[in-house]
Amino acid sequence: QVQLVESGGGLVQAGGSLRVSCAASGRHSSSYALGWFRQAPGKDREFVAAISWSGGRTDYADSVKGRFTISRDNAKNAVYLQMNSLKPEDTAIYYCAASVFGTVSDHSRYDYWGQGTQVTVSS
Repeated sequence: QVQLVESGGGLVQAGGSLRVSCAASGRHSSSYALGWFRQAPGKDREFVAAISWSGGRTDYADSVKGRFTISRDNAKNAVYLQMNSLKPEDTAIYYCAASVFGTVSDHSRYDYWGQGTQVTVSS
């Protein structure tokens, strides 16, 4: 079992920056790939970014490439999503998830999920 707890969401103006964090705990949590997904009201959950267990591989959705950066610190059992140049369309609940399948974008390949943190970008 892996437990995931997100934090760091909030309200920011368009063009601003925000960093969300996810604390992982549980057996072998550092051996999982970790990903960020988001879900806006009335929309499906969508892949944002993922990072391998070692941190050596990262993958991003086209919509956030060049603006968002995912990183992890296995010593702290944490994963981060640095979000820059935020746009109103980035407004969503952001979820952290853990997968044994690597940096996949398919949410069905993630076994553990956090409760989410709200990110709101005002125009």
